[in-house]
Order: sequence, then C-alpha cells, then structure tokens
Amino acid sequence: MIARIARTIGERQRVLAGYRLAALLNSVPEPGVHAVKPQHRTPYYMRQPLLKPPSLEPGGTIGIFTPSFPAHLRFREKYLHGLAQLRAMGFRTVEGSLTARGTHQGFRSGTPLERAREFMELIENPEVDCLMSAIGGLNSASMIPHLDYDRIRARPKAVCGYSDVTSLQLALLAYAGVAPFYGPAVVPSFGEWPAVLPETRESFLDAVQRHRAGTRELAPPPRWSAHRRDPTTDEWRSLPREFEPNPGWRALIPGHARGPVLVANLDTLTTAAGTPHFPALDGVILVLEEMDAPLSREERCFRHLQLLGVFDRIAGLLVSKPEQYDREGAPFEYDDLVREIVGERPYPVVTRFDCGHTHPMLTIGKMSEMALDAGLGGAVRVTVGPAVAAR
Repeated sequence: MIARIARTIGERQRVLAGYRLAALLNSVPEPGVHAVKPQHRTPYYMRQPLLKPPSLEPGGTIGIFTPSFPAHLRFREKYLHGLAQLRAMGFRTVEGSLTARGTHQGFRSGTPLERAREFMELIENPEVDCLMSAIGGLNSASMIPHLDYDRIRARPKAVCGYSDVTSLQLALLAYAGVAPFYGPAVVPSFGEWPAVLPETRESFLDAVQRHRAGTRELAPPPRWSAHRRDPTTDEWRSLPREFEPNPGWRALIPGHARGPVLVANLDTLTTAAGTPHFPALDGVILVLEEMDAPLSREERCFRHLQLLGVFDRIAGLLVSKPEQYDREGAPFEYDDLVREIVGERPYPVVTRFDCGHTHPMLTIGKMSEMALDAGLGGAVRVTVGPAVAAR
C-alpha cells in the first residue's frame, strides 16, 4: 500500500512538473489558440491566391493589440493620445484583452499565448474591422506558433504595424495567405503631438480605405524627421519635432521594375532566415527599413541577405531612411555600403525611401503590385495597386 501511494505521488509530481514545463514553454493549448506544428505547411501564396482584406470603412472599428513591447503602459500618455487621434479621425477603437488588462512582463506585454489569444479574439470579433499594433518591440515572433491561420484566413482583416511586427506579418502571408499592411502604429505614429502627421494619416487612409482600383503614386513627403523625443517624460509633446527638407529618393542603380512588393524591417527579416515563413522573394520588389542603424550592424544584416541569395532573386530594391544612423567613423556613408553589398544588378536600387521608422511614414499593402521607375540621378516614380477589397 505504501509503495503504491508513493508511486501515485511520484506520478502526480511528474505530471505536475510536465504541466509547469509546458506552461513555461507556452505550449499548453488553450481555448481559441492552437499551436502550429513545427513543419508548418506549404505557404498559401505558393498554392492559392493571396487574400486582400476588406477596406476599413469610415467610422469602422480598429482593434489594438500589443504583440511585444508594452508601450501602452510604459508610454501611457502617448498611447492614450494615439487612441484619441484615431477616434478624432472618426474610427472607434477597441483594446485587445491583454492590452486592456494593463499588465506586462517587463520587456513584453504577456506570454506568447496571451498575445496570440488577444490577436485571435480581435480577429474573431465581428465588430472589429482592422487590427493595429500599439508598437513593435523584439518578440512578435513568439506569437507565430500559437495562431490559428485557418481562422485568420476565414476572417481576413487589415493588420497594420511595422518594425518587429514584420515577423507576424510574414507568418500571416505564409500561413494564412492574407496580405497585411506595413504602416503606422498607435504610439509612435498616431501618438505624435499635437496630431498625427498629415502625410502619415493620408497614406494610411489611402492604403486601407480609399484606394480600391487603379494605381496610386507614392511621393516623397516634403519634409522628414528622425528626431527622437523621450516618451517617458513630457518631452514628446513639449519639445517640437525637428524636420529637415526631404531631398527625395535616390537611384543608386537606374531601371524599371514591376512586381509584388514586400516591406520588412531589415533586422527582423534576417531573424526569419531558415524558417518556413521566410518569404519567397523571386520577382518581388523588396523594401527594407531600419531603426537603429550603426553601419557595422547594417553591414552584417545586408551581408546576411546577400549570402542567402536574396539580391539574386528580387526584381527591385528600395531602402528607407534609417532613424538612428551612425557611421561609426567609417569613411563612407549608408548608400555606399548598400551599393558595396548589393553590387551591380539588372534592376533598380533606390535609397532614402520613406516607409519605416522616420516621420512621416508611407503605408504599403504587402504583396500589392508595385511599379518602380528610377533614372540615375533623376526622378524616381513609385506606384502601387490596391491592397484592399471592397466590402
């Protein structure tokens, strides 16, 4: 009897230990959230058409999710101002369950399962028309194994964000076959004081709401800014943003290209290398952007893509202005490094683009059709096709 009790207690302890380990690894299935097998699946865009989400109508509802850094708490006033700006544009806002709960785990908003559950609840909510990230961070990829991609495809919605949200967007493309938007987030974009920059606002509305047929031209904003102001103090609203004239986009290699466009944060894209959701880039016009850009790190990231063969497969390359650029004493500039690594190509290579961490920010629907025409030392013309479907 004693031996049997001991065995029972031992087995119970082993089971409890297993549950604790599973919980620690965030692999315990929960209602509404399903883990994806490690091998995932053949990417949707390789076997059936990519879905464009329905347009965000005036007065529609935007669901807010926090996939990584808890900026909604760390930069509380700026976050609340961003929500107010969205409402001033006529939209309703709904916070996801994790965001609304107001808790965090230091560098992240919650466990991977909690973040995935919040995202799926917003997808399932019939009142929500569009999902927008509060900000980026470093850990959006942790959500990827815990999302239900069949349900996401069954209820396609515009998902907007940038930076680290690149990881999530690549998974949506690969496993759900739904095209997201590389565009503004609540805190850094709509949290701008005293109001969201008009170029950022209008490009967002063009992409997710107004542009439903034909092509629209993307033009360089007349001014741009990489001025960072501390969001943990009152500086973000007491210190006026510093701008400088926008010289326009620069053609390093002239040429003409046409194809689907994919926008990605450079550093985050390299972390996806070797995963099943790393994008198929043959014939794609690739847009890269970066926040912290010391040249040593940029060389590492660009070289990584070059060694992966990325620059051998794409149809064109656009590189956006970095936000925090540091030459680190090098006798050359950012454009020189891009040219050194990319080398001579039969397609256009353009730098100083405006889709990334600098302000204002253009919004681009991923895998929408882009035409890029670049003359050496002359004008660069970029047009895109619609990225939404009519409701």
